[in-house]
Amino acid sequence: MDKLLIRGGRTLSGDVAISGAKNAALPELCAALLTADTVTLQNVPVLQDVGTALKLLRNMGVKVERDDATPDVVSLTAEPVTAREAPYELVKTMRASILVLGPLLARFGEARVSLPGGCAIGSRPVDQHIKGLQAMGAEITVEHGYILAKARRLKGARITTDMVTVTGTENLLMAATLAEGETVLENAAQEPEIPDLAEMLIAMGARIEGHGTRQIRIQGVERLHGTTHRTVPDRIEAGTFLCAVAATGGDVVLRHARAEHLGAVIDKLREAGVTVEAVEGGIRVRSSGRPRAVNFSTSEYPAFPTDMQAQFMALNCIADGPSVVTETIFENRFMHVNELVRLGAQIDVHGHTATIRGVPSLSGATVMATDLRASASLVIAGLVADGETVVDRIYHLDRGYDRMEAKLRGIGADIERIK
Repeated sequence: MDKLLIRGGRTLSGDVAISGAKNAALPELCAALLTADTVTLQNVPVLQDVGTALKLLRNMGVKVERDDATPDVVSLTAEPVTAREAPYELVKTMRASILVLGPLLARFGEARVSLPGGCAIGSRPVDQHIKGLQAMGAEITVEHGYILAKARRLKGARITTDMVTVTGTENLLMAATLAEGETVLENAAQEPEIPDLAEMLIAMGARIEGHGTRQIRIQGVERLHGTTHRTVPDRIEAGTFLCAVAATGGDVVLRHARAEHLGAVIDKLREAGVTVEAVEGGIRVRSSGRPRAVNFSTSEYPAFPTDMQAQFMALNCIADGPSVVTETIFENRFMHVNELVRLGAQIDVHGHTATIRGVPSLSGATVMATDLRASASLVIAGLVADGETVVDRIYHLDRGYDRMEAKLRGIGADIERIK
């Protein structure tokens, strides 16, 4: 099993390219199921989760073309689709596999999808997906760990989810493109990955309005056609590199990153004394000396993202002063705390709140990643810790970061992958 060996204490400088967004690429790959024509995606990140999604689609009979010379370009042709099923063996490693449910049901009238797995960061139920599809006329049962769905043709409906759900919004959005009549999604998620998916669907012939707001309107069409689409840059990868530079010090340009997608994170970094500015083609971040401790609470976009909580907590661990971090989205998303404490951090957790007392320095140790974003927080902590830090179980990191250690090495970090 691979590990990362980090020798801390180096400042970072130069420029780094931000890859396409995992959370946009995964639904966009699944959207290829909505048409028999070829769909080509550009700027697809090279990730374990993307590989899992492509394996799942190939298992259904989708023709997938991906050249080793240009791995960020993927062409998919979902004609024919011989299996309308997402088996447990593939779904258990990646909960985003649930995103084939809406497209399969909308185009073929049937789907058999395993209940999802993924990171152990808390309960992420799919009942809102099921509720929405039932409102569109689908007959759905759950038995033996599988969602069984059937519909002659989905019907437009007004759907109000009980909570804001990103994958739920994406699944229902894709399903509604081929439904009969108008579908209105109320309480829709607004994350940038959703308007990116909507723009791709519009390029395929879908009729969508309001994407990026709390209400999305979709007029169903008879069929969709192929398209070429460029996946939006990954705001969470960009945010992770912003926190890394803020912690280590240095001057780095994040190429392709979009400041408008990171407003809440950038505001908190500036509050911490870090200089962050939008520049042509990206974001520039500069930091020197100890950052100031900053309080924050996670919430739905455009507020501070739960996917950046662990990375910013690592920054607070070496900041000047105390801070309070409140996690409102996932109940188990403080599992990185014990590992940060192994590096010398001072953190107390009470329920959904963590109190951090910043220390002048951390000390290297062997730590274990527990989920995707926890992995990133441990890498950031290792970059500033004295001595050597070994991060174990980095398969979590590979699920969501495109060659992270190579990118960090390119801007001055002393980091290597070891067996």
